[in-house]
Amino acid sequence: AHAYARVGRGRARRIGITGPPGAGKSTLAERLIQQLRGEGRRVGVIAVDPTSPFTGGALLGDRIRMESTSVDSGVFIRSMATRGSRGGLATTTEEVADLLEAFGFERILIETVGVGQTELDIARTAETTVLVLVPESGDGIQTLKAGVMEIADIYVINKSDRPGGDRLRQEVEVMLGLRRGNAFRHVAQHRRSDSWTVGPSDVTAPSRSDRPTVRPSDGWEPPVLSTVATKGEGIADLAAALDRHFTYLQASGQRDARRRQRLRDRLRAVVERTLRQWVWDATRADELVTERLDDVAEGRTNPYDVAAEILHQLKGGALP
Repeated sequence: AHAYARVGRGRARRIGITGPPGAGKSTLAERLIQQLRGEGRRVGVIAVDPTSPFTGGALLGDRIRMESTSVDSGVFIRSMATRGSRGGLATTTEEVADLLEAFGFERILIETVGVGQTELDIARTAETTVLVLVPESGDGIQTLKAGVMEIADIYVINKSDRPGGDRLRQEVEVMLGLRRGNAFRHVAQHRRSDSWTVGPSDVTAPSRSDRPTVRPSDGWEPPVLSTVATKGEGIADLAAALDRHFTYLQASGQRDARRRQRLRDRLRAVVERTLRQWVWDATRADELVTERLDDVAEGRTNPYDVAAEILHQLKGGALP
């Protein structure tokens, strides 16, 4: 599988769809698939569902929600469980995307489990990140504070026909204005239509350790689109915005640069995962942790000193 996945690398466009639970990501993805199929594109879908921390199981219900497209021979849907992986994606998401690309799928949609401060790995995997919000979620601005403002290339206000749709769109535009340094113009426009206000203190940057190394497209101004996915409204506009973003990435040279950075991050992740597995499975590290557990519990030492001892033995080759 690894050898086969090397074929045709970089030809498919990888599109990430993320947002809070209940935003209608699956319905939006299904409508987008229909739009792309109408253009003659073969579409691969990776739908990631959360895993229960108690049972280890996952519902994997996206095939049911995408029923109308799941029987299309030009569409392949792969449901995956996070299985404890942080970042909103499964550990092998990128490997599956590689295989879909190798099998000739021209568009690969990656739907995450939801969005939060630690669920930003979609920015490392997708070329274009689409953030889906809904008016009634009540946490639009809070979601943006969680770091999504730093990774989204396209914003979609889904279920925009519901009360609060226009207001949420204005809030997103104000936040984008703050990022571009045009806050006063956007705030002034917003105040003329609503009493809601925003200030610099409303924007919270994610900590440095949480920031993905792949940044949004420099020089690209993310559009804010309104859709009603259940009715198919606004889907053509979303497809057009995706094409514009891809054209921009190609023309600016950022597509290749972002891909190389993603590969670098991926190589580091594979090395870290392999080292972690080796430490706990092939050495006495876990045994030493158990031996020193009572000392830590009774206050005779602390976790940091014990960890330093174990690492020192690992570096010196003392642990078989």
